[in-house]
Amino acid sequence: MPPQAASGNPEPGNPAPGTPSVYDTALCVEELRAALAEHGITLPSLRVDLPSFASAYPSEGGLLALGNCNVATARRLAAVLRGAAER
Repeated sequence: MPPQAASGNPEPGNPAPGTPSVYDTALCVEELRAALAEHGITLPSLRVDLPSFASAYPSEGGLLALGNCNVATARRLAAVLRGAAER
């Protein structure tokens, strides 16, 4: 088990127990990409944000970079999310 600082946070360079790895985060990116594709949505810049794993104090799960998208894609994504919320 990694050493813990007095605040309960992991020491720099030691992720908290249960923190997803880069591999786990990459799988999440692929799951999200596939789910978006089912609705005809593509986020071309969707990727693992690797700098979030290089930090002395990594986030609790790595970050996904959703990237830039055009207005049509943003509107499609909003419509899909609204539709899902109505169910």
